[in-house]
Amino acid sequence: MHNFRQLKVWQKSRLLVKEIYIVTKGFPKEELFGLTSQIRRAVVSIPSNIAEGCGRNTNKDTKRFVDIGQGSSFEVETQLILAFDLGYISEEKYNLLWKATDEVQRMIRGFGNSLKE
Repeated sequence: MHNFRQLKVWQKSRLLVKEIYIVTKGFPKEELFGLTSQIRRAVVSIPSNIAEGCGRNTNKDTKRFVDIGQGSSFEVETQLILAFDLGYISEEKYNLLWKATDEVQRMIRGFGNSLKE
């Protein structure tokens, strides 16, 4: 088992959650149950699945949850693109959030690859 709190990938993904919550406060109110809710659920899923995986007994189980977190990170990336396309975020904010998401994706990939089955 891994201590998820010590993992840089978990720490970075927590920061991404915070940034997404901050930026989505500015989304239109009619998106509250649409894109706002969807991107928030997806971004929260990233550190949540990393943590849940770390609580599993085998690296195979851990990797499965880490892979789910990776899938959620790609959901977030897609939803950021949509938010930019719809004019809900500026190009500058999109680029910052995309870079943060990309960094988390690379870190998840590295962590997943380090898990020996």
